[in-house]
Amino acid sequence: MFVSQRPLQRLWVTDGTYQAAFLTTPDGVVLFDAPPTIGHNLQRAVDEIAAANGVSNQVTHLVYSHHHDDHTGAASLFDGDVVHVGHEETRRLLLRDNNPARPAPEVTFQDRYTLDIGGERVELAWHGPNHSPDNIYIHFPGHDTLMLIDVVNAGWVPIYNLNLSEDVPGYIQAPATALSYPWKHFICGHLGRLATRDDVAVHQQYIADIEASARQALGTVDPTPYFQKYGENAWAAVKTYLDEVTDRAAAPIIAKYTGVLAAADVEVFTTTTTFTILQSIRLDLGPSAPVHP
Repeated sequence: MFVSQRPLQRLWVTDGTYQAAFLTTPDGVVLFDAPPTIGHNLQRAVDEIAAANGVSNQVTHLVYSHHHDDHTGAASLFDGDVVHVGHEETRRLLLRDNNPARPAPEVTFQDRYTLDIGGERVELAWHGPNHSPDNIYIHFPGHDTLMLIDVVNAGWVPIYNLNLSEDVPGYIQAPATALSYPWKHFICGHLGRLATRDDVAVHQQYIADIEASARQALGTVDPTPYFQKYGENAWAAVKTYLDEVTDRAAAPIIAKYTGVLAAADVEVFTTTTTFTILQSIRLDLGPSAPVHP
């Protein structure tokens, strides 16, 4: 576990794969996400820093970035009078999932919410769906920090299917929204370091290059030979056609970003992300195909 204290009251915690954050204040501790892989080390980190700061180690608030279990699955470790805070869609989804390890938030908001505690102010905002329907922006204006989970991976490519994201246009827009905030440190939820504004910009360029390459491939690969070859086996034709479009679009991206973004040479990450983006181009933006005469 690595705990970073910059400045005294703000802490970023990582196990090298997952990240969380907390604020120690005279009125209690505010925790932001509770990844199960960090688990009890969250309280150990809180204990250490609260003692150093001469304040209580009692977690009084737990803010959910979004509902996914890999970022909230240790929430039940912090019981008692903890106030759970999250987007209204987070509450709906956690009630649906009915997992005792992840209590639904009692305090919810639709667009914006400001949490004031112990002299600390945290601004929560929902700017539309991105990685998930409920993923929010968590801004620490007094600490030059923004927390946005599962969109940018500092120095790395997204994993499968655009970080397993549910809303592709929202995911693509999210980094620009993040950059509209004033911040120096960026908590992205995964891996072993904080992100910078340059990290976000490189991520944006990677995604923009995939978009451009996908559009070019969609415009140049003719589906006709695939349907002629497979005849009535329509799904075989669809598969081989889309595989060719995806491979043609992904190849130059893999070559360009190998050595620039970690895991760019793990081809399946870029190819599945490319497939996800090109399908969004077809289905969200259109046209998906020429209109039959």
